[in-house]
Amino acid sequence: MDCKKLIKNILKDKFELCRYMLESDEITENCMLAAESVTASYRKNGKVLFCGNGGSAADAQHLAAELSGKFYYDRKALYAEALHVNTSYLTAVANDIAYSEVFARMIEAKGRKGDILFALSTSGNSENILRAAERAEKKGMNIISLTGNKGGKLKKLSHLNLNIPSSDTPRIQEMHITLGHIICQLVEETLFPDGK
Repeated sequence: MDCKKLIKNILKDKFELCRYMLESDEITENCMLAAESVTASYRKNGKVLFCGNGGSAADAQHLAAELSGKFYYDRKALYAEALHVNTSYLTAVANDIAYSEVFARMIEAKGRKGDILFALSTSGNSENILRAAERAEKKGMNIISLTGNKGGKLKKLSHLNLNIPSSDTPRIQEMHITLGHIICQLVEETLFPDGK
């Protein structure tokens, strides 16, 4: 294996996706719209819920922490939660009901009209994410999805879709965290223009 060549190819692929995002008016517009939706929800005492599997679960938890903790500013906390962090709940529902219901059931308990659901799925076809989006729609939540490939079924269930046109899961997830960081920064700078 030529490690040097592999590293260069990985970085080239990542660079090409970054270039796509930089040149995509749709991505720029959808980032702004996502930030506006989140900001509007927070201004009405709403909350932001995240769901994802595997690496997308890690991204969901990371982005929830950026909002509930801080991004750049030491400011008041914002309600943001990744729905997979309670392992007792997650394993009980997966075992006793079905893994496909782990996020939908939590949305049933916590979701309210006007809240935001960030649904992360590189395929756009994860059954538990699709069910979460369906339950969020019934609750009157605003669904923002981060997907790869062509967006899968999740794209059609979303009010707003941020899609990375790639089938390479690690590269998609890297772009998702970049988009998530952009949205967090826009939200924070809008809600806390003085940094507090």
